[in-house]
Amino acid sequence: MMQSFEEASKAGKEFVDTSLKSAAALSKGAQAIAVETTEYTKNSFEAGTSALEKMFASKSLEKALEVQTDYAKQSYEGFVAEATKIGELYADMAKDACKPFESVMAKSE
Repeated sequence: MMQSFEEASKAGKEFVDTSLKSAAALSKGAQAIAVETTEYTKNSFEAGTSALEKMFASKSLEKALEVQTDYAKQSYEGFVAEATKIGELYADMAKDACKPFESVMAKSE
């Protein structure tokens, strides 16, 4: 009976330690995603402001449309690249959060 209690206590401690490691990985990943999102938002706002200034400074409708078209193209490409990057950060976060449990699962097999 005593051995069973000690084993359960050890397993409980191991689970708590593993959970804390997983939570730390989730926290680190969420922080990286927040930093990346903030940076993208800042850059996107600056690019939009710059394009708007160029459009207002344009002397012809053709030039204004050219500026707007270039901005739209760059915005789309930037969004696709950022979405890919954020997706990779989420995937990495999930892998890192599950990694501490791999050793626990290997022991139970």
